[in-house]
Order: sequence, then C-alpha cells, then structure tokens
Amino acid sequence: MSWGISLILLSILAVPSLLLSKKPNAKELLEKFEPYQGWIGMVFCFWGIWGIVSAILTIGWLSTWPILWITYLVGNIVTAALGFMLGYGLINKYVLSKNEAAKAKAEVMRAKIAPKQGKLGLIGLVLGAWMIVSSFLFVVS
Repeated sequence: MSWGISLILLSILAVPSLLLSKKPNAKELLEKFEPYQGWIGMVFCFWGIWGIVSAILTIGWLSTWPILWITYLVGNIVTAALGFMLGYGLINKYVLSKNEAAKAKAEVMRAKIAPKQGKLGLIGLVLGAWMIVSSFLFVVS
C-alpha cells in the first residue's frame, strides 16, 4: 500500500498542470516543494530501481500472483521514470558527473521521457490507486 501512496504523491508532483487546473491555489503548495523536488525525485528514482530489482528477485510470484507481480513491476518502472525526470538535475550532478558516456545516455533517455511526463504522471495516479486497492484484494504471505 505504501508503494501506491508514494506513487500517487510522486505523480502529483510530476503533473502540476493537472493539479493546478483542479485547484488554482495549489500553486503555492507546489512552490513549497520546488526546492526539494530534485531530492524527492532522486530518492524515488533509486527506490523505483530497487523495486525493479525486487520484482526480478521475486519473479516466483509470476506463477502464483501474476497480476500483483506485473503491477509491482510496472509501478516501479513508472516510479523510477518519474523520479528520474524530477531528480535529473541532481542525478546528473552527483551520480553522472564523472562519466561523460553515462551523462550522454541519461540526456538521451531524458529527451525520450520528457514529452511523456504528463502521461506517465496520469498512469502513475491510476497505477498508484490500483496498487492500494490490490494490496487489500491480494494478501501475499
């Protein structure tokens, strides 16, 4: 359930235009998060990458809980992508600064993902809600 809640919060940060169209006074709230947006994005990017690794390590779920495993994997891919978009500046500064080839690959990846940030944010909202619902429907022991 915490994965779903965090994905919804990350998606709200990634799609501010959607939030601003619904609540005009939300601009002040979003401006408060702006200085921390890079750090939030960097943390979520690494958390999403860790989730992808965890999904691969628990691939046994695919035979017993396929919907849950696919949800877990896709949710973490979206989390990593949105986190990368929000935290690109800091990731570039602290992680990629010493490797020019990695920096170039990251810039290409960012150029591919940037136009899709709004769609990824909307997918993240829906997927986050589904992750919360599925945590109640499927109890994995």
